[in-house]
Amino acid sequence: MRWWSVANFVSNAGTWMQLTVQNLLVLQITGSAAATGLSMSVQAAPALLMSVLGGAAVDRWPRKLTAAVSQALLAVIAFTTATLVAMDRLDMTTLMVLAAVTGMVATVDNPACALLGNDLVPAEDVPSAIGVGALVFNAGRLAGAALAGVTVGFLGTAAAYFANGFSFLFVTAVIPFLRPAAGAVRQVTGRAAPRSESDMSVREGLAFFARRPRLLALAGVTGISAVFGRNYGLTLAVLVTGPLAGGAGAFGTVSTVLAAGGIIGAVLGARLRRPSVRLVGALAAGGALLQIVAGFSPSLAVLLVLVLPMAVVESVSDTAGTAVLQTDPPAHLRGRVLGVWGSIGTVWSLGGPPALGLLMELAGPRGALITGGVIIAASIASGHVLHRRRTVTPVAFPTKETAPQPALQTAA
Repeated sequence: MRWWSVANFVSNAGTWMQLTVQNLLVLQITGSAAATGLSMSVQAAPALLMSVLGGAAVDRWPRKLTAAVSQALLAVIAFTTATLVAMDRLDMTTLMVLAAVTGMVATVDNPACALLGNDLVPAEDVPSAIGVGALVFNAGRLAGAALAGVTVGFLGTAAAYFANGFSFLFVTAVIPFLRPAAGAVRQVTGRAAPRSESDMSVREGLAFFARRPRLLALAGVTGISAVFGRNYGLTLAVLVTGPLAGGAGAFGTVSTVLAAGGIIGAVLGARLRRPSVRLVGALAAGGALLQIVAGFSPSLAVLLVLVLPMAVVESVSDTAGTAVLQTDPPAHLRGRVLGVWGSIGTVWSLGGPPALGLLMELAGPRGALITGGVIIAASIASGHVLHRRRTVTPVAFPTKETAPQPALQTAA
């Protein structure tokens, strides 16, 4: 697990380095912010339709082999992009194609790597392992964003892509040496694996998700939070640079506090032993209330005080939700359930920012934060009330000893 965490840190740092440089590269090629957003959407779009297929592949194929092959393919894509950049042969069309191919490979790589990490610890420690993964993700994100500027400044844009390619190769080299922990939930493969079409089909994963109230509730809470409460990079950027009259440096400070809160939340999330959908809902509602208060912030100092707990609550909620998602389904269905979740999450990621942008156009940044927080809190409260009303209260039926005896009929 330690080796896997180190490998993931290196890979996440390389990925965020490339993402940061890629946005700058698109701006350099086109000079258009809209094209930058389009490149990100093209990379995310394959998950909308292909995540369920990728999850089915993860359930069917050996997990270590699947993760190693997908990481190697991502390395090839990164090296190809780096070579084209170094030779000044990369145009926008080629970049879009490479981004789309990256997105397709990621539909298999993401669930394979997530579930492979769970195989390295006993079943009762999976929530902690997910928390460690969230911590590694946030640390890699900070390191990658910082290294991107240094790498481009001293070595050029192509060097960032080369570095990302080597980070994927590092993960590929580590995977063969990983061994499942005693007590881990093992993946069933080979002759013992269910091989019939009904056992291994995509439809079975969709049906399981649709019949599972816990997963549907988790999707609802996460979805509404993602649309109205998680896009702090957008809402807080407009709030800081607009009503609070701050500059890029001020928003950089806010972003740093958000990242620090994410790391603190990941550490706290790693201590969870019994994560539940109810906990995710409670944390999401608490974050919504903090978001409402943040919308009334009179100054940047007040906003910074609120941003840290907002990020902590969001990170713990994400860790708890991921733990539920990866432990609730039976082992042979987890890849497909993660695939379904990937498709749903893509809808949020593609539709959330435009919807939130429209809300900010209509209500302003403060109004968007306040309105979004109210919508989240009200939706979660309404769902809780409906759930309680649908819960059937047990009724005690009379037994022979307690049942009233019929009156004896006597002759007149």
